[in-house]
Amino acid sequence: MSERPTLYSFRRCPYAMRARLAISVSGQTVELREIVLREKAPEFLNTSPSATVPCLKHGDTVLDESLDIMLWALESSDPEHWLLPEDGDKTGMFSLIEECDGSFKHHLDRYKYDTRHPDADREEERSGASVFLRCLDDRLTAGPWLFGARPALADFAILPFVRQFANTDRDWFDGENWPELKTWLGAFETSGRFLAIMQKWPKWRAGDEPLLFPAAPAADLTKM
Repeated sequence: MSERPTLYSFRRCPYAMRARLAISVSGQTVELREIVLREKAPEFLNTSPSATVPCLKHGDTVLDESLDIMLWALESSDPEHWLLPEDGDKTGMFSLIEECDGSFKHHLDRYKYDTRHPDADREEERSGASVFLRCLDDRLTAGPWLFGARPALADFAILPFVRQFANTDRDWFDGENWPELKTWLGAFETSGRFLAIMQKWPKWRAGDEPLLFPAAPAADLTKM
């Protein structure tokens, strides 16, 4: 019997959310090891080249980037066709994800963690990040998902970071005029799929009984 893949994760990390979402929809099962970032397990540090989550180990293969883990899962099994968007193509999806991971994430970090960046002006960083969010809102006027009437890879690669931005100051976010964006995010946050990947898991320690993820199939989220 082949070794079961191991996913080192941290529940609240948006990058780790990406990995769990893709693994869940793919129908694969992994051993989940919940890492506490302020007290990283030696086994995790010996596995992850960057010492960051998520990190997936399968045999001799180690994947240390969230998008690589998403693709690993979906290229094995993609029952909801996340890699085949209804509108557009993979190139368009990856371009949008790159924008999220680049300029948007730069502004998001300096907005959410402004005390770590003495040169950052919180309101300016929020304004900079909002440019990307308004572009998403414009895209969503054409349909409930970024690339058509059904969800695709780009939606679930970007949603965890939009959620992180929104939760930095939810009152301000809710007061902004981006109705399609708020509907899209709200559907995600109240979905069975999101709740399934956001269970609270105990901190992993060597010798623990393996904790399998997902514990049950994620709920369908193809309809708003």
